[in-house]
Amino acid sequence: MYKYLEGLVDPYVDEHEGETPPSKIWPFLMRFAKPFRKLIILNLIISFAAAGAEVGLIYYLGRIVDLMGDTTPAIFWADHGAELVFVLIFVLVLRPLVQILDVAIIKNAIQPNIAALGRWRSHKHVLNQPVGWFESDFAGRIANRVTQMPAATGNLFFIMMDAIAFSIAYVIGAGILLMNADPRLLIPLMAWFILYVCLLRWSLKRIRPASRASSAARSKTLGFIVDSYSNIQSVKLFSHTDRETDYAKDILEVHRTTYAKENRIYTTIEIGLVTLNGILIVAVVGWAMAMWSGGSATVGVVAAAGALALRINGMSGWIMGALSGFFRDLGVISEGMETVAQPIHMKDRDDAGALDECKGAIEVKSVSHHYGRDSGGLSNISLSIPAGEKVGLVGRSGAGKSTLVKALLRLYDPEGGQVMIDGVDVASVTQASLRRHIGMVQQDNSLLHRSIKDNLLYGRPDATEAEIIAAAKQAEAHDFILDLEDSFGNTGYDAQVGERGVKLSGGQRQRVALARVILKDAPILILDEATSALDSEVEAQIQKTLYGMMEGKTVLAIAHRLSTLAQMDRILVMDQGRIVEQGSHDDLIAEGGLYADLWKHQSGGFINLD
Repeated sequence: MYKYLEGLVDPYVDEHEGETPPSKIWPFLMRFAKPFRKLIILNLIISFAAAGAEVGLIYYLGRIVDLMGDTTPAIFWADHGAELVFVLIFVLVLRPLVQILDVAIIKNAIQPNIAALGRWRSHKHVLNQPVGWFESDFAGRIANRVTQMPAATGNLFFIMMDAIAFSIAYVIGAGILLMNADPRLLIPLMAWFILYVCLLRWSLKRIRPASRASSAARSKTLGFIVDSYSNIQSVKLFSHTDRETDYAKDILEVHRTTYAKENRIYTTIEIGLVTLNGILIVAVVGWAMAMWSGGSATVGVVAAAGALALRINGMSGWIMGALSGFFRDLGVISEGMETVAQPIHMKDRDDAGALDECKGAIEVKSVSHHYGRDSGGLSNISLSIPAGEKVGLVGRSGAGKSTLVKALLRLYDPEGGQVMIDGVDVASVTQASLRRHIGMVQQDNSLLHRSIKDNLLYGRPDATEAEIIAAAKQAEAHDFILDLEDSFGNTGYDAQVGERGVKLSGGQRQRVALARVILKDAPILILDEATSALDSEVEAQIQKTLYGMMEGKTVLAIAHRLSTLAQMDRILVMDQGRIVEQGSHDDLIAEGGLYADLWKHQSGGFINLD
């Protein structure tokens, strides 16, 4: 049964790619609920039936009291035995089936699947955001919102269907029962209900902002803690454990105070609720007893009224708790939407096609990009690199080298100008197809917390084991990979590398990254300080590997160690977002310009960045 219910809805059902989630909370929730609409309607019907059954039992309790008081046991059993057998079957079989179905649909068919659907869609949406978007927030806070918001959505639907729907049906049924017994019994119930709604309005106006503030503080706390753990080496190397602890204390104090303010509201609600429920019990039961004393109500009416009052007393606390949870979850969802409902900051055009073939010719036409500022980045730069040419890129820090590379990779859209590959504007093709034709080795290559094999397959998922090993050998990585063993007993290519590859040395990470790009075998190769993490002996070996990788490819190599650019066909010198010199190493030295000055002042083969 469980498997059947859990398989009623596919949580990974496709939706329109790139669609921006609604910015309003209810349309946002309805978007998640759409695949579950039939189950939700069915569950609402069952919840109403369960509430009706419970009210009916209370009514029948009053009827039994009246019947037992008006006759002898022998006559009672003779006249009503068959009726009682039916009620017995209803209580032992039919009512449990309704309640079990009610719980099973929400707990097994809806809640786990709606949470999975929310996490999958949110994660998918967030992954499509550009790199710069991630650089503006804590990774831990983003992850918290992606995982917690869908779980809160599942809880919200549970409350809406199981608690709110049930309670509404129950109050309606209670009103009908009391009205049938004596319409005057509705007066204390209606008076209580009006006061109860006033208490709800007072509390809910305050719960939602308080819950949202508490949720935001919780996410910030998690983001800070994850940031500390992710940078634990820096924390230890700079002896800042105490500093981080003190900083955490300030953040935790904000979290504590926001949570305390939220709980003040709940305590105030409880005080008001206890007072109202006491008045309800005294009013309903007292009024029923007064009517019995006057001969206008039976003992059964008093029993049913008392049972209803006591049940509403217990249920009202449950409803208030459910509504408090409802708005607490709304706060989590509202806060999470700040991340998962943001539009994709850089999307493929609607008519974007795939870049199926690539020879590697690059052309940059009057590109400017200043990151929204007045200076920095690129200033009206133009550049043409024929397919197969190897170009070195040098310049002081901030000269615009990385910005140029990011424009080529379309990690952002430039504020002006065009970047072309084989005469095709990179903005007119899908980002995924563009980047499939570009291999990049960076100065700091982080690896996924997976096996060596999984990290290498990132370069080409369909690569054979022989191709994986060949790429690792070419990158001088095969031998050390065979010696690896992780804490789970996995060895060699199956060994886990740790978060960001922390279990490997810098040189080992770099060689795995090189092997990954070798396996990708893209026609355009970008090297951003590709050998900076290697010692001199390994660098000499890797340089041979790099020269082999460059054969037949268009290469753009950034380097501060100018001697590594000796094999380049051309060297471009950048300064303040412009190309100020270009030519071979010998020609640039002979010109006596910026390149010659950098060569003259480099230390240990590196540019003096100042």
